Amino acid sequence: MPLPPIWVRRLVIAPAVVVLAGVLLTTLPIWLVIALLASPLVPGHLRVPRLVLLAVLYLIWDAAALVVLAVLWVASGFGVKIRSPWFQRAHYVVTGRFLAILFWIAKWALHLTIDVVGTDPDTALPGRPEVVVSRHAGPGDSFILIHALTNWFDREPRIVLKATLQWDPAVDVLLNRLPNRFITPGRTGTSTLEQQIGETAHGLDDNDAFVIFPEGGNFTPRRRVSAIARLRARGLADAAERAENMRHVLPPKPGGLFSAINAAPDAGVIFVAHTGLDRMITVADIWRELPMDKRLVMKFWSVPPEEVPTGEEERVAWLYDWWERIDAWIEENRPVFRPLSTDWTARRSAPAADA
Repeated sequence: MPLPPIWVRRLVIAPAVVVLAGVLLTTLPIWLVIALLASPLVPGHLRVPRLVLLAVLYLIWDAAALVVLAVLWVASGFGVKIRSPWFQRAHYVVTGRFLAILFWIAKWALHLTIDVVGTDPDTALPGRPEVVVSRHAGPGDSFILIHALTNWFDREPRIVLKATLQWDPAVDVLLNRLPNRFITPGRTGTSTLEQQIGETAHGLDDNDAFVIFPEGGNFTPRRRVSAIARLRARGLADAAERAENMRHVLPPKPGGLFSAINAAPDAGVIFVAHTGLDRMITVADIWRELPMDKRLVMKFWSVPPEEVPTGEEERVAWLYDWWERIDAWIEENRPVFRPLSTDWTARRSAPAADA
């Protein structure tokens, strides 16, 4: 479905979300009773009530963000000063606060925990811009990464996203006010995707972080096979062979990343691996895994700018070296199944503890 024009998103969809959130908030007990009555019909421990509550809370979260953003717009002189440094910083603060609330909801409703292990110390230290290079796997991992950068490392992230994410009104309004870029794959206008990435990464200051996912999409086994086949079709036999030896990641596309590095030559590079949501590939997978009871583990490696290769071939080999390292880390940190402590079936099937 094509994205509606901006005036429809601002004047119709966004106000409708605020009104709907108000209605659902005032009638929440009714929806929870209905969900509880339907719960015995659906396998899983209170799956329906959890999902209903999560959907309502997310809508309220979205509406609250829209109200705060509307206040900022009025305070900025009805948008006149919205790009000024003070209001840009205010929008980053709003981003951090609302993402913290969102992940508190996820922790409470979905039993989702996020842990960072073995992170290089200078990842958290402002003083130079960073290009953050992450694998892409599982639902919401881009939000999790932005949450980490904003709330744990006090960074101001920039990101290139798919235009379809603008269907979410709060994401649409907030991220379009900050130096981010929404793109439609295959429709980049007069400039290439690499040029747009370079433009977005240009002018990073000492606490900025440009976020990029060089795989181009969430990992799936089918995408991995297709990506390797494309490398072979382009005559890149060495890259295809290296990609075949990586089981948990897609082969990285170097063009966008190198454009960002060229646009920010003083930036360090941070590589990010994570695991815990890998099995949630399709909608059916997500439904089966809910409530999640997941532990997402993240690992950050920091590379200073002077250690980033300058030649094209050296950079490609360097990127694949890092991607192999990420693949090996994922293999070593694959999550183990953890049944919900409230899941009666899991408790009954678990072996009894020794007396």
